[in-house]
Amino acid sequence: MNTYKDLIVWQKSIELVLEIYRITSLLPSEEKFGLVSQMRRCSVSIPSNIVEGYARKNRRENANFINIAFGSATELETQILISNKLQFISQSEWNKAENLLTEVLKMLYRYRESLYQ
Repeated sequence: MNTYKDLIVWQKSIELVLEIYRITSLLPSEEKFGLVSQMRRCSVSIPSNIVEGYARKNRRENANFINIAFGSATELETQILISNKLQFISQSEWNKAENLLTEVLKMLYRYRESLYQ
């Protein structure tokens, strides 16, 4: 592995960011400073923390940043659910985002576990 860009979890999390930006563009304009802002910040936080941890070159510090990324992902999970419950996004949009997020969460979990070995 040469750079963080080679990490599949980072690549998938970038894909998630793009999906969240697409979905949040569909939310009502009055949510610009509410759910839209929060969902975008959480989604961007995931790959950002993966990169920061990777750059540390220290397993313990890397694991800490992966924990932060994991926390941001779980926050995002709640916000996607709220958006769906408020009918801001359709069930199919929710399914797509939820499936991608679940994949990222699983990858983060495995990556974090590998750092503790």
